[in-house]
Amino acid sequence: MNFSALRRRWAWPATALVAIALTLGALGSFSPGFGRTDTPLWTDRPVALAASTVPAPSWVELARAVKPAVVNVSATRPQESPRLRAPFPFMPDDPSDRPQRNARSLGSGFIINPGGYIVTNHHVVEGAGQVRVKLGDGRELPAKVVGRDSRTDLALLKVEATGLPVVALGDSAALQVGEPVMAVGNPFGLAQTVTTGIVSATGRAIGAGPYDDFIQTDASINPGNSGGPLVNTRGQVVGINAAIFSQSGGSVGIGFAIPVNLAKTVVSQLASAGRVERGWLGVSIQEMTPALAQGLGLEGGKGALVAQVTEGSPAARAGLQQGDLIVELDGRAVTRTEDLPRLVADLPVGRQVPIKLLRDGKTLTLTATIARLEERDREVAAAKEDGGPALGVTVAPITPEAAQALSLPAGTKGVVVRDVRTGSPAAEAGLQAGDVIVQADRRPITSVEDLREVVGKRAKDKPLLLLVRRDGNDRYVVVSS
Repeated sequence: MNFSALRRRWAWPATALVAIALTLGALGSFSPGFGRTDTPLWTDRPVALAASTVPAPSWVELARAVKPAVVNVSATRPQESPRLRAPFPFMPDDPSDRPQRNARSLGSGFIINPGGYIVTNHHVVEGAGQVRVKLGDGRELPAKVVGRDSRTDLALLKVEATGLPVVALGDSAALQVGEPVMAVGNPFGLAQTVTTGIVSATGRAIGAGPYDDFIQTDASINPGNSGGPLVNTRGQVVGINAAIFSQSGGSVGIGFAIPVNLAKTVVSQLASAGRVERGWLGVSIQEMTPALAQGLGLEGGKGALVAQVTEGSPAARAGLQQGDLIVELDGRAVTRTEDLPRLVADLPVGRQVPIKLLRDGKTLTLTATIARLEERDREVAAAKEDGGPALGVTVAPITPEAAQALSLPAGTKGVVVRDVRTGSPAAEAGLQAGDVIVQADRRPITSVEDLREVVGKRAKDKPLLLLVRRDGNDRYVVVSS
């Protein structure tokens, strides 16, 4: 059978169907089931919009104004080189013989002050022994890391220079979904690259940390854009580009920026003290689901569900209990689980705050005195009281959670390195976050106090010998004074 015969065979049924359809159409509107109805199946009415009085953004003028204040950030950090396989299988690998090489990473940043202050991401300069900045006018300068905050992935740098252009900071709380934005940075080392898009969403939690509140945008963001500004149509920074979602490593139109309002608080503290002080309540929380709300007898289900209360914490002293639903803190509503950590972190240490919660169907108000979050960690970074040298690391005891995360054998003794200050003696020696300090000057270290004591007794010009465990291997590290 050829195609022409097939068309002739079906010609008369097709004609009949057209006639039937025309007849039915004359009878009125029909639902998909051919039942008579007076309601249209769809509407073609356009969305009612107010007449726009705002002109389209002039990306050319905005790029010309913003680009000079965007810089290229280059960070150099020591990295252990892979060792060639031993020529004979019975020759053991000696970790202390592995050579060190410098690894280089590139990112972006932007100048916020004529005095040389530059905002970038923490992960761009983390563990770096040397940081250099290339300005838009071609000048290349060494940069000092004033302070870093891993919890928000922000860092503040400073360069000594004159005639520096700056970019203004806007209000990220005023951002609207659908608003046009522009990203500027150095993707893949391509300096001063500009891309545009819109705000796809706000308040995104992507699992980056306890204070997740990201702006999502489809403006193209790629590796190297980290630390660069996300700019609104008024030429103000509304976000700091920090992350992308991608299975290929390149942009797929899902990028994330840290809200500039969060950065303002962090950067101000870094500039004044070199570190960030946060409030601490002492509760572990989880998301409230409809099933949990029904099981706990908590109507509404909006708030932060208390899963655990830390013993001796401000929450414990205030009387909070497991199963409480926190709905308000210091007069501010807690509608999502992610709201509570940010609200607590912004509270000043020592402040008494009311906490409104639901318990067994009843509304209660308790009062807690906010403590300092950093009191839970111990830092061995400050110089000795007599002016002696600093070590430059933040360490913490080995908790069961830390031992599990680092795959440490049961009974491992020592302290865990949580952070290494950029440019410090510890950073130059190659110490990294996640290292376990087992010995200091051949003395076993079992607590933070042990390490503090050894550092405190060290002679001014004497290097410190550390035995460090990393990835299951022990190696000696010498930290110069």
